[in-house]
Amino acid sequence: MIEGLVLRSTGSFYEVLGPDGKIHTCRVRGKIRLEGIKETNPVAVGDRVSVDLEHNIGSITAILERKNHILRQSVKKTGHSHVLAANVDQALLVVTLTFPRTSLGFIDRFLVSAESFRIPQVILFNKKDMLDEEGKQNVQELMELYTGIGVACFSISALHEDQDVLWDILRDKVTLIAGHSGVGKSTLLNKIAPHIKQTVGDVSDFSSKGTHTTTFAEMFALDEKTYVIDTPGIKEWGLVDMNAQEISDYFPEMREVRLECKFGARCIHVNEPQCAVVDAIRAGEIALSRYENYLSMVLGQDNRR
Repeated sequence: MIEGLVLRSTGSFYEVLGPDGKIHTCRVRGKIRLEGIKETNPVAVGDRVSVDLEHNIGSITAILERKNHILRQSVKKTGHSHVLAANVDQALLVVTLTFPRTSLGFIDRFLVSAESFRIPQVILFNKKDMLDEEGKQNVQELMELYTGIGVACFSISALHEDQDVLWDILRDKVTLIAGHSGVGKSTLLNKIAPHIKQTVGDVSDFSSKGTHTTTFAEMFALDEKTYVIDTPGIKEWGLVDMNAQEISDYFPEMREVRLECKFGARCIHVNEPQCAVVDAIRAGEIALSRYENYLSMVLGQDNRR
């Protein structure tokens, strides 16, 4: 029996890095489930697991205690969640404002999910070389908005940017990298670590959406202390097991003022009287775009894209 690190999941088989530096192909023995969560993939990339190596294919017998994990609503199985990764130090979302467009609703859902697990967030605005002056101004305004709520933001061109910028973001951390297909995740990884050799996909001229190139989540070592977890291109991001009262907890700018509401923690900041959050929006202290995306989450509207 050994303890190992899950580097790759294909749904049926897992590649696990052992303490000897060897990678073992494994399957899950029996049913492993996370308490209180209906998940489609109980073992995730980044998990530390116990493995029985008595046979040619190892058997994962247990998941060791996680420091965190990040999940989203399963797009294939109603009422279930999909664990993207476990034991991460930060979650990096690669976005583009054009070709393809990443909506603010998608960005805010990603940030809320990461914040709910107390995982620091980074937004990487890619393809700045494709922006006109209006687009550059838009990126600057969004960076100021998200930096103001504690999210680290950077604007780069994956094709032309100096690698030092990327290394400063990733160094000595385990980083989950997510985003729509076509935003440049694979280009970024190939730029900073050519040994990864991720396939780069094109963006469809017809739909302005990316083609999927990464099929399964996979962890790569950039050096002894730096790891990245590449995830499949994500079309939409559904929240998991959040009630209306708690969602504002994961909006830092709302969390700071919500207890001043007349109804305190019971207020969902929609149409309640003497709501401190609504007052802050009217005063320009909370961005209207953030509040509109908050409402879509609370009221259950479809704003995953």
